[in-house]
Amino acid sequence: QVQLVESGGGLVQPGGSLSLSCAASGRTFGDYAMGWFRQAPGKAREFVAAINWRGGSTRYADSAKGRITISRDNTKNTVTLQMHSLKPEDTAVYFCAAESSAFRPLSIAHTMSSTYDNWGQGTQVTVSS
Repeated sequence: QVQLVESGGGLVQPGGSLSLSCAASGRTFGDYAMGWFRQAPGKAREFVAAINWRGGSTRYADSAKGRITISRDNTKNTVTLQMHSLKPEDTAVYFCAAESSAFRPLSIAHTMSSTYDNWGQGTQVTVSS
């Protein structure tokens, strides 16, 4: 098991930037891919971005491409989501998640919430003027 704690959410104006961080503890962080998902009120949880265990491969939702960057620091057990040019439709609770299997290459499976077995409590991001 791994414990995940997100931070960095808040209120930002449209066009602004925000950086979310997820701190992990428990099992060996660097062995597992990590993902970020989000859930807006009344909507299903959706994939935002994923990064493989080593940090050399990433995958993004179409809505995130060009605006959002995922990165990880395996020496600090953290994964970060940097968001720019934020839009009101980015408003949601953002969750980080850790994959259930170690050392797997990043694939389309990492866009699915069922691939992940550990989740943080989420951090609220509100984009509004």
